[in-house]
Amino acid sequence: MTVLVLHRGSLRANPYERWLADGEEKIVLLGSAEQLALFGEDLPTTAPYLHAEVLPDYDTSPRVVERAAELIEEFGVTDVVACQEFDIERAAELRERHGLPGQRPDTALVYRDKWEMKQAAVRAGIKVADHILLRTPGDLTAFAGRHGLPVVVKPRRGALSVGVAILRTEEELTAWPATAGLTGPDGEPQWLAETFVEGSMCHVDGTVLDGRVATLWPSRYLYALANFRDRAGRVDIALDTTDPLTRRLTAFGEAVLDAFGGPDHFAFHIEVFHTDDDELVLCEAASRAGGAGVRDVQRALFGFDPMEYPVRRQLGLPVDHEGRADPGRIAGQLLFTKRPGVLRALPDPATLPPGVLKYTTYARPGEEVAEASHSGDFLAAFVIAGRDRAECEARIRAAEAWFTAGLDIG
Repeated sequence: MTVLVLHRGSLRANPYERWLADGEEKIVLLGSAEQLALFGEDLPTTAPYLHAEVLPDYDTSPRVVERAAELIEEFGVTDVVACQEFDIERAAELRERHGLPGQRPDTALVYRDKWEMKQAAVRAGIKVADHILLRTPGDLTAFAGRHGLPVVVKPRRGALSVGVAILRTEEELTAWPATAGLTGPDGEPQWLAETFVEGSMCHVDGTVLDGRVATLWPSRYLYALANFRDRAGRVDIALDTTDPLTRRLTAFGEAVLDAFGGPDHFAFHIEVFHTDDDELVLCEAASRAGGAGVRDVQRALFGFDPMEYPVRRQLGLPVDHEGRADPGRIAGQLLFTKRPGVLRALPDPATLPPGVLKYTTYARPGEEVAEASHSGDFLAAFVIAGRDRAECEARIRAAEAWFTAGLDIG
């Protein structure tokens, strides 16, 4: 068996050679030149890798699919693995074209294209914000006239909150269309506008293995996703098993999965508004593991990497999972996005407060740090656990104070 892995991101964080060590799979890797350089990593050269290469402009270049098709033919590829947002549709297209198993374009599209996603939700009776495809600046003006300000604009196939904007004034509404190409080369609209939903943002994460929900659990963001250039710690904590909202969000997540479908084995990340009127409204959903530290939180809750197990099952390898159950503890994450300046000092990791399962920094003292470019562009990240949500949040706030006191940047 030869596996083509399409990969954007850190290879250290996705050790395919370890994930597949007990199998006989050979790996052909096609990745991002920009991401490899960003993480300071080298291409793997030893078994089980048969071949590894990177391409420039990986996120948008049509050459990625062309080269992947060439590699499928050259190495007799039997499976295509894709764990990142930008690769979901590519992999589905390649599987369809070459008759390979796994997710097909129909479900890949509904999890990737926010317009198709919202139409599928509406058909299933799942509440979404009022929305419109933008073909002309007049469409945006008319939408704001019907629904009022603020208005949210977002790329139809965006990721990492890149391009998402909240237009709060008439001046912003008038100026924004000049900053975006509303239609693509084929004339198709590339942007959506939707009404601003007042409330908090929750998310439901988990895995489907062998066609059944294996894990599913809700969390709540205590920050606004689009405001990734704020300076405070960004806190995200799983809900308690006894919280009434937990069961409502669980049922909501199950309804989304039923409506959208998917392959036999995949991770999912579903973002849900909990409105000030106590309604649940779908923001968007993805057929891959959550970004930032969501993967690590899920590992803390359920004991395995939500990327690893779907990959193993896709390739017919066993996993250590006995059935769906509630988590035995509550975990969350604390994130600090980058801010511009010279990083002069970080706190001493030997003095970390209790409950920290993982602490990662993304810059070294003496380094010139740029402004955050997207919601996953971190200066530091923590994963923290406690007996319940209250203890977990108290430990997160202690870690936030510890980091802030020891940080010197500017």
